[in-house]
Amino acid sequence: MSALRRFVGAAPPVAAPVEKCEMCGADVSPEHGHVADVEHRSIMCACRPCYLLFTRDDSGKYRAVPDRYVPVSITLAEWQGLGIPVSTVFFLRSDSGLAAFYPSPAGATECLLDLDAWAALAAAHPTVASARPEVEAILVRASDQAVECYLVPIDACYQLVGTVRMYWKGFDGGQEATDRISEFFADVRSRAGA
Repeated sequence: MSALRRFVGAAPPVAAPVEKCEMCGADVSPEHGHVADVEHRSIMCACRPCYLLFTRDDSGKYRAVPDRYVPVSITLAEWQGLGIPVSTVFFLRSDSGLAAFYPSPAGATECLLDLDAWAALAAAHPTVASARPEVEAILVRASDQAVECYLVPIDACYQLVGTVRMYWKGFDGGQEATDRISEFFADVRSRAGA
């Protein structure tokens, strides 16, 4: 077998697949923008020219996903006033209203929201109200002692949902899921300068 390996040589390295713009088919760099397809609630990879086509209109089928991360200092009492039964959730305004979703092993699961409590939170924190419909979300992770809250691009929320789906094991998620979710929030904190 070793003689055969010497004859054949080492296997050639496998090139990483090149990502493509899902609008025009051009190659995109690993750090590329995204465009939200509002009708299908999906995210598409976009080259810079295609991304820029959708930066001005917040009412069309396609909308550029901004890349801003902003910390929001909500209190534990404000969080508890929302009555959300899970510790991690994101809030997304759409053209038709507001919804709350939590990442779960089954994907993004919608949960009920007290709209009066949300209106009070948005009035107290202008950043919460400034999230652009369909493309930015308010992401919250809470414990009994503290609350982390950020305005983030919606693709970050989809990334968190994918992380939970990929690594969650058993009832409590397991250590690997906990570690990956902690890494995700460390990255969000870093991008938000928090």
